[in-house]
Order: sequence, then structure tokens, then C-alpha cells
Amino acid sequence: MDTYKTYKQVVSDPDVHFRISRMEDLWDERNGKPDVPHRHDYYTLLLVQKANGKHFIDFNEYKLAPQQIFFVSPGQIHQVVEQEKSKGYVIVFSHHFLAENNIACNFINNLHLFNDYSNAPPLPLNDQELQKLSLFAEEILSLYHSNIQFKEQAIGSYLQLILIHSNNLCTLSLDNTQNFEAGNTLLRNFKELVNQHFKTLHGSTPYAEQLNVTPDHLNRVVKSLSGKTAKDFIQSRIVIEAKRMLYFTELSLKEIAYQLGFSEPANFSAFFKKSTGKSPSVFREQR
Repeated sequence: MDTYKTYKQVVSDPDVHFRISRMEDLWDERNGKPDVPHRHDYYTLLLVQKANGKHFIDFNEYKLAPQQIFFVSPGQIHQVVEQEKSKGYVIVFSHHFLAENNIACNFINNLHLFNDYSNAPPLPLNDQELQKLSLFAEEILSLYHSNIQFKEQAIGSYLQLILIHSNNLCTLSLDNTQNFEAGNTLLRNFKELVNQHFKTLHGSTPYAEQLNVTPDHLNRVVKSLSGKTAKDFIQSRIVIEAKRMLYFTELSLKEIAYQLGFSEPANFSAFFKKSTGKSPSVFREQR
């Protein structure tokens, strides 16, 4: 049974699917105390203007520092630990908000910002980029506290501007636009399949067969867009799930091994240690 906190709604009102807050206001609300590690059923943007601390996302530690923006996907476990009051914006929105404002799910999926698992480092921003994104965020904040007509649509437009501008700052390249779109679709479908079947399919070949491509082609596209081979991508998903189960549940190592599709607990232990440098038992003891 999961023991970590899960926020299912952006606010207590189930009809509200978007929220923006200042980081400094959240610090005051919590009296400077960090929240426990938790997950959201919605997307989170953390636009940092000034900060000193750490941001943990799925067991990876990132420095919380000025001039950066984090993108946290639904389901990722994270925790912000601030050494002093930060300055910036926290924006959260759900799939429902996207649908209400005619923002296609493919828009989010085609961005190279949100990672369901594996590494989720912040995007660094220079002075000009930070100023531009901060202006967009300030406009959203003003709209959020207003009662103007079509407020939600206006917020959705500014949100898309933040995401588009951030995505354009990422360095990605394929041969041409047509290849990029085809590769992006393949990667998206691959990620969906991995999320569905990583507990039973540990190799890349079965995924390639389901996607009607050769394993070499799948590997080449995944590598060019994510920086990892298809096999590494699958293994990252298994490792993240293993860490979550070891950290947040009381399941035995044997039960975790079988749930993740390993025929023997020893095979799971060897895989985990090779991937992380620690045995499952040592990782659990260090909680």
C-alpha cells in the first residue's frame, strides 16, 4: 500500500483545475517547513527567481537555485526543501484544465519538458529568459485573481506561451520537421507502452514489435530525442518504481521483485544494484 501523500486536486474545490501561487506566500503558509515527499495527479511548474535549497524529484536531487524552471509530471514524487524564503511562481494545472480550454493533450506530450520518470533537471534561464517568463507568470497571477470574462481561456493562452518558450530553449534536433514529428509520435507511443507494460516487458524488442518498427529504429529515435537508449528508458522506469516501492511501502524484497516481473528475487537485487550502485536492502535502510 502506498504511504506517500497524493494530491488529487489542485485546490479543495473539485471544479477548479488551475492554480498559481507565489513561492514566498507558500513559504509563509508553511512557516518555512518543507512538505513531506508527495505526488500530484496534475502538472506542476516551478519558476524560480531566487532560491537556496534542494528539489528532490523521484529520488534525484537537484539544486534549488535562482533563474531556473522545473517541470513535474503527474505521478512523480517530489519535495522542495528551502534554506530560506524563495521567490518565484508555482503553477499547477490538470488534464481537465487542458480539455476545458481546448488545449490538446498532444500539445503537452509533444513538449520535451515533462518526464514521467528518470531525470527531470531544471531548465536554466538567463536574465532575459527569466524576465520574459516572469512577465507571463505575473499576467497569469493577475488574471487568476480577476473576474474578467474568458479568464480561463486567457490563462490558458499565457500558460501555452510559457510552455512553448521553455520548449524552444531546449536543444533538440532531428534531420527535418517531418522526421521530428514522426520521431516525436513514436517516442510518445513508446513511453505510453512502457508505462503500461514495464512490469512484464523488460526488453525493447517487444515494444518495437507493438509499434511496428525495428528495434534498431526504435532505439535510434528514442536515443535522439531522450538521450537514452530504449533499453535504458525501460530500465529507468523499472528502477523508479522499485525505489518508490522500497521507500514508501512495507512490501518484502521478494514481493517487490515478483511485482516488477523478475522471476527470482536475486535477479531483481542484482539489477537494482547494477542500476543504482546499492542493494535494495541498503536503499531501504537509508530511508
